[in-house]
Amino acid sequence: MAAEKEAEAQRLLNEAERKVRGAQSFLGGLFGGSSRLEEAAECCTRAANLFKMAKNWSQAGAAFSRAAQLQLQLQSKHDAATNFVDAGNAFKKADPQEAVTCLLRAIEIYTDMGRFTIAARHHVAIAEIYESDLLDIEKAVAHYEQAADYYRGEESTSSANKCLLKVAAFAAQLEQFPRAIDIYEQVGSVAMDSPLLKYSAKEHFFRAALCHFCVDMLNAKLAVQRYEEMFPAFSDCRECKLIKKLLEAHEEQNVDAFTDAVKEFDSISRLDQWLTALLLRIKRSIQGDEQDLR
Repeated sequence: MAAEKEAEAQRLLNEAERKVRGAQSFLGGLFGGSSRLEEAAECCTRAANLFKMAKNWSQAGAAFSRAAQLQLQLQSKHDAATNFVDAGNAFKKADPQEAVTCLLRAIEIYTDMGRFTIAARHHVAIAEIYESDLLDIEKAVAHYEQAADYYRGEESTSSANKCLLKVAAFAAQLEQFPRAIDIYEQVGSVAMDSPLLKYSAKEHFFRAALCHFCVDMLNAKLAVQRYEEMFPAFSDCRECKLIKKLLEAHEEQNVDAFTDAVKEFDSISRLDQWLTALLLRIKRSIQGDEQDLR
């Protein structure tokens, strides 16, 4: 079944190339060259969908990409961008680097058309490819930042913040703590003034305080005091109480108190991988401790 679909797709691609050659000939250029290119682009799209049905992702991506190139020749920018996105989605399953190339072509067209929200969405898709498939965190961060920038320009604050929080999490992993702190404080300050987002503010300030702690204990202490003044509800939350216990344990160089405070918190609110890594880092800064966190 798949072989039949692939054979039919190949036949359509050959037909498309014949139409392109016809459109490029002198007589073809005089008599309906653009309609032949349109037909060729349609053949490529149909071929791409047949390859998709046969799960031949790289051939599907290549056929969508060819359709997009033909549509650019026809000045059909919107159709070309759509096909570059379809090519990117197909290549994701076979060749992530080629997927990035196709999505960047689509972004170029969308920004040229002033469609920044759509461009931002595709920057997020590229960031996710770098994060999960190509394992290049710095490039992932660059695309999340670009997406946040476009979202902000279009007043999509919550989408922008979602991207910025990804940047902050990666910045902390890369030990760029001041950058992470800036983002967590900025997003936390916006959240605390919003009735809908108020609840998430404590989480952002908690993460900012932990980043401060990784740099300097005194900084963390001052930051917690500042967050309590800015956002009084922070004082009563479990995250703030945990930070204070950790600061106390660190000051006393008491590894057991540090571990107990973390265990108690974790028994009610599970710590994610990111928090666990930062807490381990802080714990190891207590003199002579190289044990595990739990």
